[in-house]
Amino acid sequence: MYKTLLSFCFAFLSVCAFSQSTYYYVTGMVLSADAKTPLQGASVFAENTTLGTVTDQDGKFVLALPNGGYSLVVSYTGFNTQSERVSNNNAAMPLSFALTTKEKLMGDVAIVSTGEVKNGWEKYGNFFLEEFIGKTKNSEQCSIRNPEVLKFFYSKRKGRLKVLAEQPIVIENNALGYTIKYELDSFVHEYNSELSVFTGYPLFEDMKDSTEAQKSSWKAAREKAYYGSTLHFMRSFYNKQLEKEGYELQLILQLNNKDEAFKIKDVYSNMGYATKDSSASVTIKPKQPRIGVLYKKDKPTPDYIKANLEEPTDFQFSTLIFPLEGNVEIESNGFYFDQNEITLSGYWSWLKMGDALPYDFMP
Repeated sequence: MYKTLLSFCFAFLSVCAFSQSTYYYVTGMVLSADAKTPLQGASVFAENTTLGTVTDQDGKFVLALPNGGYSLVVSYTGFNTQSERVSNNNAAMPLSFALTTKEKLMGDVAIVSTGEVKNGWEKYGNFFLEEFIGKTKNSEQCSIRNPEVLKFFYSKRKGRLKVLAEQPIVIENNALGYTIKYELDSFVHEYNSELSVFTGYPLFEDMKDSTEAQKSSWKAAREKAYYGSTLHFMRSFYNKQLEKEGYELQLILQLNNKDEAFKIKDVYSNMGYATKDSSASVTIKPKQPRIGVLYKKDKPTPDYIKANLEEPTDFQFSTLIFPLEGNVEIESNGFYFDQNEITLSGYWSWLKMGDALPYDFMP
């Protein structure tokens, strides 16, 4: 769910630096749906990675990606963003994107009719930063370079705050050494449930012009952020190395009106682990939707413990809620699909954009 205009050369060099030596090419064309004309300079990138390019004068693009799965995002100013799932198993055929012109939706008209909040950033900016960037040590070193693109709408009747962005949000993460361009689809906070949900398209770029000491600091911070993350977990699951990497899975059931957790012994069987014949991905479908995830190789951070007094303190505990129907598919790089269908709570929900890593990161 991001954006920066990177050249194909940068994407190619990023691939070469990736620890996996194999990669594949994604090719295609971007057109205007109405005029049927090529769109030069359209941004094409693999969501949540450092890998992107732009279309040439004929609307064509070529992008090299390390083996695995990605959500390929295409965006152009004044047009609706499109995305397409790609992997090294379906990249042979060129892709075609016909972008439609942005029009004001009826839902947006209804929101505006309630009144945009005047001085929205002054009133809700800090709250938005906590819910979007996070409240961790890494988040404290993050800033939004262009807060003026954010528009805040509040519905008193619904108890709902909605945030929209006219342009990609530019996040500078000085803790991990990334500049992130995030195309915000929507941010909604429900005050009744105290639940925040945001979706969008991020593209990462390594910060440059740094000293060797700074690079070393970023490298250490990235590795610390990686271990115990959802990215690390999904890769460990794919490779059947959960126990080795420090994970324990629990089945969470509600008994006598309270949650009870039971350690899952035969993890891969009970989680419905299966290799797809037609690709290098695997599918999982647990017998029960609520799964507890314990990461035993690290403890929760002090700030999390302080804010969540009833949570475990000896290990990081998160909960995954899987969809009742269908499978979840995991690619070799840790990309899982459909990401919007799995609900995260516990420690992982504490980690937001300030602790996010791109899918092409390798420790």
